[in-house]
Amino acid sequence: MECNTYYIMTDEAIIRIWAGKGGDGAVSFRHEKYAPKGGPDGGDGGTGGDVFFICDNNTHTLLDFARKKEWQAEDGQNGKKKRQHGRDGKDLFLRVPPGTVLKLDNRIIHDFTKIDEKILIARGGRGGWGNVHFATATRQAPFFAKKGEQGEGKTLKLELKLIADVGLIGLPNSGKSTLLARISNARPKIADYPFTTLEPNLGVVRHHDKQFVVADIPGLIEGASRGKGLGVKFLRHTERTTALVHLIDINSEHIVQDYQTIRQELGEWSKELLQKKEIVVLSKADTMDDKSAAKIGEIIAKELDSAKGRSSSGRKNVLLCSAVSGKGIKELLDRL
Repeated sequence: MECNTYYIMTDEAIIRIWAGKGGDGAVSFRHEKYAPKGGPDGGDGGTGGDVFFICDNNTHTLLDFARKKEWQAEDGQNGKKKRQHGRDGKDLFLRVPPGTVLKLDNRIIHDFTKIDEKILIARGGRGGWGNVHFATATRQAPFFAKKGEQGEGKTLKLELKLIADVGLIGLPNSGKSTLLARISNARPKIADYPFTTLEPNLGVVRHHDKQFVVADIPGLIEGASRGKGLGVKFLRHTERTTALVHLIDINSEHIVQDYQTIRQELGEWSKELLQKKEIVVLSKADTMDDKSAAKIGEIIAKELDSAKGRSSSGRKNVLLCSAVSGKGIKELLDRL
C-alpha cells in the first residue's frame, strides 16, 4: 500500500471576473509632405481578451480562487494613426480541478468532468472604430471615433465536488482520517475531539497494482442535510463517488442508530446516494479483544440485515478494522 498524492481541499469560492474592454478607435489625420490636409487615418481598437475556464488534471483545489477574488482579462489597445489596428487583449485562462461546478445566480452553468475541457465564460468587448470609418463626402474630416465596448463581467460561485472512487463517511471521531492515513501517505489532522477534519482530504491508494482515490468526508451529524454542524458543506462530495465506506466506532453504545443517522442524512441530501455500493466497517477494533469484537460484528450484521429486510443469504458483511494495528485493512482494500 502506498500513496503518491495528497491534497488539502479548498472546495468553495466566489469570484468576480471581467473580460477585457475593447480598445478605443483613434482620431488621426494624414500629415504627409504633399498632403497637409490629408484625410482621416485613425485605426480601430483591439478586441478585449476573453475569459476561459479549463479543466486541469494538475489542479486539485480552489485555493487560488479563495485567495484571489477578482480576475480580469487584458484590455484591447487603442487604435493608432496610419490605420493601425490596436493589439487585441490577451485571453485569460482560469484552471480548475475536475469536479468543479460553475454557478451564476445560483444556477449551474457548467460542470467540469472532462480533462482539458475548455469553455468561454465571458467575452471581451469589441474594439471601437477609428475615425477613418466615419468619413463621408460631406464630412471629410471627422474629429470623432467610436469607444471600445466593455467586456462582460460576472460573479461566479465555484464548488468542487470531489471526483473520488471511494468516500469515507461516518459520525465525527469514527476514525476516517486515521484510516486514510493508514492506507495512504496522506496526513490529515487527527485528534480525539469532534470535527477535527474541517476540509475534505484526498489520498491515492495503490493496492495489488490497482490505484484508486479515497476521500475523507468530514464528520456528518444528524441534521447535516439541513445545514447543521458542518452540514451541506461536505455532503456534496459523496455524490461522485463509486462506493462508500461507512465507519462506525465499535465502542459506540448505539451502533445501529449511528448507522441509520448517517444513512438518513445521505437520503435527505440525495436518494441516489443510498443506491451506491457500501461497505460497513466497525472501526477501532483494536480497543477490545478479538472474540468480543467478532461477536459485536455478528450482532450488528444481523441487526442491519433485519432493519433492511435482508434474508440470511443476502446478509450485509460488516468488517472489523483497526487503522492503528492494521487489523482488517487488507480485507477492506481487497474489497475496495
